[in-house]
Amino acid sequence: MQKLIITAALTGAEVTREQQPALPVTPEEIAIAAEECAKAGAAMVHVHARLPDGTPTQDKAVYRQIIDAVRARCNVIVQVSTGGAVGMSPQERLAPVMLKPEMATLSMGSVNFGGDVFVNHPAEMEVFAAAMREHGVKPELEIFDSGMLTTAIRWLKKGLINGPAHFDLVLGIPGGMAGTPEALMYLKSQLPADASWTVAGIGAAQLPLGTLAIVLGGHVRVGFEDNVYYRKGELASSNAQLVARMARISRELGRELATPDEARQMLGLR
Repeated sequence: MQKLIITAALTGAEVTREQQPALPVTPEEIAIAAEECAKAGAAMVHVHARLPDGTPTQDKAVYRQIIDAVRARCNVIVQVSTGGAVGMSPQERLAPVMLKPEMATLSMGSVNFGGDVFVNHPAEMEVFAAAMREHGVKPELEIFDSGMLTTAIRWLKKGLINGPAHFDLVLGIPGGMAGTPEALMYLKSQLPADASWTVAGIGAAQLPLGTLAIVLGGHVRVGFEDNVYYRKGELASSNAQLVARMARISRELGRELATPDEARQMLGLR
């Protein structure tokens, strides 16, 4: 079995300091959190940018500050978000790809997102995919329901996305597939044979689905974007605390952790 790639989703676009006082917001805070997560066992960080007041932004200049600050502290893969926040224009969301990061997320469809709708028009998704190819950015294909996976497989066959693909199976969003083992097992059964995959369990689903992914040969995403608690009723003290728990479970199960450079080789990054 391959070594485990742990991704730390540090900030997200929706979580607030009122919900999680330890949420990193500024580029320097995000970089410090990334370094802590790297020391705890993460090979990759998934980043959203925020303005100083906590408002989500896709400003390329802010992302550049984040990427530079993270790289100054540690060697983790920096994966930028093109999801941004609900209501942002496609042009806004695509901006950080122009910085040529190693990876970026690419959501493979629209989904009800709590009380909102996260819209991804197929033509705009094609623009995102083309921009990632042009700038040498590896997409992580975000899958919130089974229809998105069907779309991704169709795009791979058409050559709109280059394989082998890397998927992030996001389970437990209100409006998407449930955060259950049954949902994960179904999606896993439909993946292309040469694909790699990560699971991002939302809220209480983060720990059980992450543990299941370790056993099944997948990879794991943890962090405040998806879950702010360490256990029921107890806020996590940091993103690194969530990474360290997953690293500990993986080692107990006999699966070693991938370093950032090993993860780059596994994912075929430049």
